[in-house]
This record gives sequence, C-alpha cells and structure tokens, in this order.
Amino acid sequence: MSATRRFVSAGLFTLTFALSTIAAPARADVKIGAVVSATGLAEYLGAPEKRTLELWVEAINAAGGLNGEKIDLILHDDGGEPETARSLAQRLVDQDKVAAVIGGTTTATTLAMIPVFEAAQVPFVSLAGAVQIVEPVRKWVFKTPHTDRMACEKIFADLKRRKLTTIAIVSGTDAFGRSMREQCVKAAPAAGITVALEETYGPADTDVTAQLTAVKRKSGLQAVVVAGHGQGPAIVTRSYRQLGITLPLYQSHGVASKQFIALAGPAAEGVRLPAAALLVADKLGDGDPQKAVVQDYARTWQQKTGQPVSAFGGHAFDGLMLVVEAAKRAGSTEPAKLRDELERTRGHVGTGGVVTMSPSDHTGLDLSALRLLEIRKGDWVLVSEQGS
Repeated sequence: MSATRRFVSAGLFTLTFALSTIAAPARADVKIGAVVSATGLAEYLGAPEKRTLELWVEAINAAGGLNGEKIDLILHDDGGEPETARSLAQRLVDQDKVAAVIGGTTTATTLAMIPVFEAAQVPFVSLAGAVQIVEPVRKWVFKTPHTDRMACEKIFADLKRRKLTTIAIVSGTDAFGRSMREQCVKAAPAAGITVALEETYGPADTDVTAQLTAVKRKSGLQAVVVAGHGQGPAIVTRSYRQLGITLPLYQSHGVASKQFIALAGPAAEGVRLPAAALLVADKLGDGDPQKAVVQDYARTWQQKTGQPVSAFGGHAFDGLMLVVEAAKRAGSTEPAKLRDELERTRGHVGTGGVVTMSPSDHTGLDLSALRLLEIRKGDWVLVSEQGS
C-alpha cells in the first residue's frame, strides 16, 4: 500500500525550533522520499514515523519551505514487508527522482532498500536500530536511532551496577532481534556478563510459555534481557509475570513507546530499558542540552495528535531535520551535496541525542545519548546511573 502527500498550505503551526528558511515565495518542489511500516507487525513503530513526517513537512512548508522550495514528501507504506520496501525504494529512485530518503522502520526493510539507494547514489537516513545498517560504513547510508550494540552496553552497565552478572537472552527471530542478540553476546564478556541461557520467539508468536518455562527452570540466572520490537516483547513480558518469574527484566529501545506499556499492561511494572530522552522530556534537568528540542517536539506532537510521544516518531523527526539542515548548509538539494553535508553534521541536537557524524560514523551518537528508564505505574521514570 502506498500514499503520496503533498503539503502546500500555510498557517498550520509555528515551529519553535529554527528552520532558517528563505522568506521569498517557494519556486519549485524538492522531492524527499519516505518508506515506513505504517501498517503490519511494525505498525506501532511506523505509524508515528509517518505522522511525524507529515506534520513537520507541513510545518516547514508553511514557514516558507526549504531553501525557498516547498518539500514534496513522497511517502509510502511498506506494511513491514522487505520485498515491498525494496520495490518502493526503486520507485522513489526511478520514477520520483527524490533527493533523499528517510525511512526503513525495521532492520529488515532497511537492509532490503540499502542496495537500491547505494546503487542510485541517493542519501538514505534509516530509522532502524541494528548496527549492521551502518557497520561497515556505507557511503550513502545514515541512521538516527541508537544501535543495538549501544542498547546492550547500556543494559550491561546497569546490570553491573546492580551486581547482576548471569543472564538469559530472549530474542526475536526478526532481523533486529537476531542482530541485537548477536551484539549482546559479543559485548557480554568485556562487560563481565555471562549469557547462561538463550531462547528465541517468532515475530508472530502468541505463546512463549515453553521458552519462559526454560528460563524459570534455569538455575543461577540473575536477570533476563529481551531483544525485539513490535508485539513480541509485550507477549514475553505478560507471560513472564504469569509464570511468576521475579528476576529483573530488561527490554531494548525497540519497545520505546507507550503502546508497549498498554500491550504489556501491569506486567510492564519494573521493566527497565535504554531509550531516547524524548520519552522523559518533562523530567530532564534544566542543563540538559536536549531539553528544548524534545520538549518542543513532545508539545507539538501531543497538541496535534492527542497521543503520547514515542521514540520512533522522534527518529523520523531527527531524520527529516538532519536532511533539512544538510540542505541548508549545502545551499542545495543535489544528492551528492546532501550526502556530504550529512556526513559533516556536527553537534546537531535531536530527540535521540547530540549527533556528530564522520566518514567512519554514520550514526553520530555515543552511549550518553541513551537514557536508562524504568516503567512505573504506566509511565517512564529516569533511573539514576550512579546506583541501582
């Protein structure tokens, strides 16, 4: 399923972040493509990405456009299907002649699209989490979310603070779940963590009793880490509590949405996860460099949609603004110039962190960009990283 959105109306709402647009009337359209999973198993990731891109492109156009041109957002829904994503990517290149593309809700859809954009030499800013998207570095590929390796490292640091060193990993068999499992297993020895048990579940599984029974029966475990996104982690969390497992439970940044809390229900109480500062915009200290950006995004999002923010909408916002700022610095939307300026990004404050790209780093975030959160009474609480 696909849809094209062209926004040319004015007077929609005023952005409080700087756009630095030219006041003269727009002369033409600059085509920016997007492919997200607004439906399907990854809907709760892709739907806020889609709506974010629509809202902020509309706002940019209302404020005068990008370098004096209106943005023509050519937005497609891949339904979470990698082959569909690849076909839509080819369409954006061959038919639409886009200057850049934002999207790839999941690791699988992103990996399916990468060869298309690399061959066409069109800059692509992914919204998916796996480190393999940007390692090894691909010339035309960037991404906004923190990597799965970073998530593992953040979780392991908290485990060490709590003196918990023997864990089980329960991972999804989707591309992100497999990648995060691999990264956690690799990172564990250096962090002083022992992975004593591994279990897996499928993206469409509705019963994980057997896997979690094995976890319950395994002696010596001190905590459990779940690597996955979509509905699977919520099903794992509910079953975990139903089986009476009391070990500390960690999820990945792949569940950084209030929809996860709604799906998991009371079972989510006490779950910890690494996530973007956006989820706790109202809890950041006055000196936090991200505070103004995340509060502005959260305020606008809630006013326009009536929904709580998710980190996934924030990823799309960051991707769009990285492209916009690169185009302003370049004074052009020619793909090669956009690519070069994306790679030159320095100190860009987004919802995911302060981004500094380089030829060897196409994510531009360090571990400090992830905040450690705990779910309490249906809300996110910042966990002190000085203690347990």
